[in-house]
Amino acid sequence: MTALASVEICAGGGGQALGLEGAGFDHAVLVERDPHACATLRHNRPQWRVVEGDLAAFNARPYAGVDLVAGGVPCPPFSKAGKQLGAADERNLFPEALRIVRETMPRAVMFENVRGLLDPVFDEYRRWIDGELAALGFASEWKLLQAADYGVPQLRPRVVMVAMRRDSDSGFRWPAPSGPAPTVGNVLVDLMAAGGWEGAAAWARGAQQIAPTVVGGSHKHGGPDLGPTRAKRAWAALGVDGMVIGNAPPLPGHAGMPRLTVPMVARIQGFPDAWQFVGRKTHAYRQVGNAFPPPVARAVATKIAEALAMNSHD
Repeated sequence: MTALASVEICAGGGGQALGLEGAGFDHAVLVERDPHACATLRHNRPQWRVVEGDLAAFNARPYAGVDLVAGGVPCPPFSKAGKQLGAADERNLFPEALRIVRETMPRAVMFENVRGLLDPVFDEYRRWIDGELAALGFASEWKLLQAADYGVPQLRPRVVMVAMRRDSDSGFRWPAPSGPAPTVGNVLVDLMAAGGWEGAAAWARGAQQIAPTVVGGSHKHGGPDLGPTRAKRAWAALGVDGMVIGNAPPLPGHAGMPRLTVPMVARIQGFPDAWQFVGRKTHAYRQVGNAFPPPVARAVATKIAEALAMNSHD
């Protein structure tokens, strides 16, 4: 079967891109403004075409007829952690995302965002998005997905919108949960022991829950720590010092709670160990923390691919 082609916007450090790849999509282009994230994409997949720059400057017309337009449109305008300014926030890129849909007229669209986008305060804005897509011939659906339902060891609710062209019966169905997620202790015990720390096994036995939501911070705020006070308390209950991201696994004789390293957080997000993040710790952690977990992206994109394949056989 011929591979499906995708255009991805706001690609970040590659979480959604990996999910799409796993679902059988070839990336025609990935657009991202952060130079560190672009370097990560190029380092791990030199064959991908990565366009670095503001989305407003991106001309999508050369990609007309692509199978899928996807993206993790910036979350801060809709996040409960911010002011929830929505359309009034300068970081809101939904209008640009819709422009790219108009320019490419893909067979399907997939956008991901924070749970706050489903709050009643944004009902009218979601209706506006649905209306814009309907005018282009798409039928759109919104759904809150829990990352832990797809094997990600983390409390990470994400809103996903899928829109399919109405010119054929899409048959799209949301992915069913794949089973309970593993615990933080079971997922990270080998990385915790990698530096020779004798307490790794005992730590893992005390970390038999999934993690709180990993918080990456915005480009304006947020550093290499595990989030606000409430999140740090939840990490402490798992035996993790969330005040700062560590530079290396704990060493022999380590006393007190260990810190997570960037590779540890990446594994909690569902990234494969082989995926390397480019940049200093703050930049690398921000890419990890803001990612759409690859297993969730893959689950949704697989269902989109199945629906597109059914259309092709009609």
